[in-house]
Parts: sequence; structure tokens; C-alpha cells
Amino acid sequence: MISPAERDRISAAIHAAEQATSGEIVCVLMHAASTYSYAPILWSAALALAAPWLLVAFTAFSVVKILVAQIAVFVIAGLALSWTPLRMRLAPRAVKRTRAHRAAMEQFFARGVSRTKNRMGVMIFVSLAEHYAHVIADDGIAARVGHSEWQATVDALTREIADGRIADGFIVAIERCGAVLAEHAPPDGEAHVLPDRIYVL
Repeated sequence: MISPAERDRISAAIHAAEQATSGEIVCVLMHAASTYSYAPILWSAALALAAPWLLVAFTAFSVVKILVAQIAVFVIAGLALSWTPLRMRLAPRAVKRTRAHRAAMEQFFARGVSRTKNRMGVMIFVSLAEHYAHVIADDGIAARVGHSEWQATVDALTREIADGRIADGFIVAIERCGAVLAEHAPPDGEAHVLPDRIYVL
């Protein structure tokens, strides 16, 4: 999804942004929040259930032939719909958004953003398959900054990603988050505890 050189650029941007704040910035890039493996099964089962009615209405097939055709429809449709682009399209948008949001929250806690001393951590999360991006601010900074500021950061991030510049999108978001953190959480002389890196999953 991003090259080693791009990862280094993102790490350098995090390091630079954190020099002006005691807050922490963590970046996570996911290919997909879920495999949605159930979607091809559900759709192929629906097609297989509909197939006998069509065969009964328009053919003179025997019951055995209809059952064989039904199984064939299920297997062929299941294999065809398992192709990743189709599988992602079959999953409802609301389900994909829910899965991506859940993955973002899991990463927020797994990467230690919620365990910083002053609760001034921010995570920039992107899941490409779901077209989902979110900035999650820990309690300390969230209480001081309105939602519109984080949404503006997400908008800037997604504009770059839409043009195929994933690393540039993260860097823009890091700089914006760094400026917000610098205003509300100035340096306190203590070392940052979270790694200056992007987690690619």
C-alpha cells in the first residue's frame, strides 16, 4: 500500500510534529477491516434458492436435474462472488462502516494511544477497502477541540488519498493534528513513549 520510503516520510512527519507538543500521534493504515466472507455465501444461497423456481417455470427438468442445477448455481456463484472487488461491493455500506469503526477503536487501544500520561493522544486511521478515515482523539484533547477540527483533518486526508497519494494524505493529517496538539498540549520536557511510525495492516 505504501513503500518503505513513504513510511519513513510519515515517521519523520510524526517526529517533527511531536517536537512541538507533549501529545502523541499514531497512524494506522488498513487494507480492509474485515474479509466479509459471509457475503458470497449469503448471495449464492439466495441465487440457489431462486434457481429452482425459474427452472420449474421455464423447463421440463426432473427433480434430480433441478437439485443438481441448484447445487451448481450455489457453487459457481459462491466462487465468482468471492472475488475480492465483488465481495466488497456485496457487503452493505452500513456494515462496512461499522466494521471499520470497530477496527479503528480496537487499534486505538491496541496501539496504546489511550495510555498516555496526559490523555493527549491522537490516532489517524484509514481503512482503504471501506473508504473509511477517522481521527480519534483521546479524552484529554477531545474535551478541548471540537469535532469540526478533526473532520477538517479527515477531509484533507481523504482528498489526498482519493488522488492516490496515501502518504501525502497522512502527512497533511499529521501536520494538522500536530498543530492542534501544540496549541493545547505544549511540550512538558518528557520523552514521547509511542513509536513514530505508521502501522500497516
